[in-house]
Amino acid sequence: MRLSHAQGADLGRDKISRLLFQLALPAILAQLINLLYNMVDRMYIGHIPGVGPSALTGVGITLPLIMAISAFAALVSMGGAPRASIMLGKGEPQEAERILGNCAAMLVITALLLTGVIQLFGKDLLLLFGASENTISYAWDYIRLYSLGTLFVQLSLGLNAFINAQGFAKTSMLTVTIGAVCNILLDPLFIFAFHMGVQGAALATILSQGVSCLWILRFLTGKQATLRLELKNTRLRRQTILPCIALGVAPFIMQFTESILSICFNTSLLVYGGDIAVGAMTILASVMQFTALPLQGLTQGAQPIIGFNYGAGNPDRVKEAFRLLLACCMAFAGGLWLLAMVFPQVFIGIFTNDPQLAQFTRWALRIYMAVSLLHGVQLACQQTFIALGNAKTSIFLALLRKVILLIPLIYILPHFLADKVFAVFLAEPVADFIAVSTTSILFYRQYKKL
Repeated sequence: MRLSHAQGADLGRDKISRLLFQLALPAILAQLINLLYNMVDRMYIGHIPGVGPSALTGVGITLPLIMAISAFAALVSMGGAPRASIMLGKGEPQEAERILGNCAAMLVITALLLTGVIQLFGKDLLLLFGASENTISYAWDYIRLYSLGTLFVQLSLGLNAFINAQGFAKTSMLTVTIGAVCNILLDPLFIFAFHMGVQGAALATILSQGVSCLWILRFLTGKQATLRLELKNTRLRRQTILPCIALGVAPFIMQFTESILSICFNTSLLVYGGDIAVGAMTILASVMQFTALPLQGLTQGAQPIIGFNYGAGNPDRVKEAFRLLLACCMAFAGGLWLLAMVFPQVFIGIFTNDPQLAQFTRWALRIYMAVSLLHGVQLACQQTFIALGNAKTSIFLALLRKVILLIPLIYILPHFLADKVFAVFLAEPVADFIAVSTTSILFYRQYKKL
């Protein structure tokens, strides 16, 4: 069965290396564009004359809420899209379309609930997350407006995974590109020309997401799509939506715990290092995305190949796809780690021209990303578990690194080291090393069984 006639992608017979290049390259480019999409607000805000460092720190405080919004999109789509691929591999396109429709309905419901929660309790949450008197006004101005576009964010992030799952990786990339270009053009207009500051950045973002959302809906309801979004399939069915959510729990945990981690880092650093340490953490989290998001794009490109062939009963092609995925992930993560260790100022200068903040961030970056070269192994193995439909193991691995290891270490290590701020940053590489070692062992056992 050809999954995508329009692009010539035969997931069951085409050469694996060609397929991975064909599907992953647009996904990687999409994630790089999405990376710029996520960072462009911070890049402009950090250079606002006079208030740049405080405004940047304030917007950094909003990251837990923004990550939570993305996490709920992943809960629905990152479980639904692999299941749709598996159903296509089994030759059940009608069930795949039911999955798409149910996931779309669930994304709308989730978006409305999240909007209400943030509008009612957002300011209190920001204070809880580490906002100070100097930064709360910037944080609240940004997230209050941003949350009004939650529906656009949920649908654009969530439904785009289904475009990629059909093999339309170039279309998926174009979706992100449209939004990113709009955001890049609108940000300086609203922030500087209209003097709207952080509110202008938020408005530019939600308008851009709205454009992306309309593009996706137009594609999924059109004739070109293999799986079409139809109203008859949006009625929630327990037997359709619950397996999707069960499989989406692992990527949800991965992203939602990023939100919790951001809170833990910010609150600890505010106590030990003040606003400058929280501002540095905003930059570190942004730089870490240079590693995480392109790797996610690579694994997203591989997931349809692995999921389809697993569903079609082709274990040799599954193994070949994983080996190639692992090699590519390790090469990318290792290269970016080397750049961060040797030239940290290149990354830092993107976000701030404040000498004090830049000097503080330079040494912190080298500690925080000390073993980020191993992230390629972690993501390749963990995302392959998801592509194979192994929800239990993927959930455990998502919990292990962040909840079981990293969060306790953030609070434990400062009690054993004299430099408390150094101890907080050190928690990241220690947790990464233990988590990657555990993931490798578990996956090796699964790989032998396969």
